[in-house]
Amino acid sequence: MSAERAEVIAFIGGGNMASAILGGLLRAGMSAAQFIVVEPVAAQRQKLAGEFGVQALPAGDAGLARATTVVWAVKPQLFAEAAAPLKAWVSGALQLSVMAGIRSDALAAATGAERVVRSMPNTPALIGQGIAGLYARPAVSADGRALVERLLAPTGQTLWVEREDDLDAVTALSGSGPAYFFFFVEAMMAAAVDMGLSAEQGRRLALATCAGAAALGLASDESPTTLRERVTSKGGTTHAAITSLQADTVDAAIRRAVLAAQKRAAELGREFG
Repeated sequence: MSAERAEVIAFIGGGNMASAILGGLLRAGMSAAQFIVVEPVAAQRQKLAGEFGVQALPAGDAGLARATTVVWAVKPQLFAEAAAPLKAWVSGALQLSVMAGIRSDALAAATGAERVVRSMPNTPALIGQGIAGLYARPAVSADGRALVERLLAPTGQTLWVEREDDLDAVTALSGSGPAYFFFFVEAMMAAAVDMGLSAEQGRRLALATCAGAAALGLASDESPTTLRERVTSKGGTTHAAITSLQADTVDAAIRRAVLAAQKRAAELGREFG
């Protein structure tokens, strides 16, 4: 980026994901004056202005031409409508999309920019514990990639993929993944009640156990298979549970579920262009 042009980041859409990124960057030392948010919902604009002190507009205007980076954070089905009146002002900026399903070709055509990065974040980003898959079009430089990593750092980890189609797999694994986790926790809570514990006791035990297991997995150099086997003594309680899961082919069901999510992600990409 040239020294003459100060860094200005425009968010198109000011919902939860935009707020997570924006809040993190402000905490990291950026100035509120470096941000523009376009958010048509009045209550959300007031919240953004009150919480972060940023300029929040009901619609884009020529002031967007100051933006060095534009973060697209609207619902995918609203993207084309949102982008059409802004194209003339944002085409010179780096484009970062946190929208599911909108392919980079469609982003480039709608914005008039070839410097496009797609991101697939997940909801733990809201507490700084997410992971986002990233894909950059060839026109994005190493500096552009580094800038995107810095912008998303407050939301958690990042992982680059070299093929855009791989973002469908990222969507299926980590984008949708938190829902699989909570589905499992719901079942554990129901089992807790079946065993005479309260739903709240089941919630605390299940969430703390899953969080601890994830932390152990991240901290360990050993594979998840090895870590599982260390808890599974033949003839013991864990062995009984794992044997039951295997008899119900839960592992195969999970793989089918993730592949179904990947298939749907690809379909949405075609639907949204």
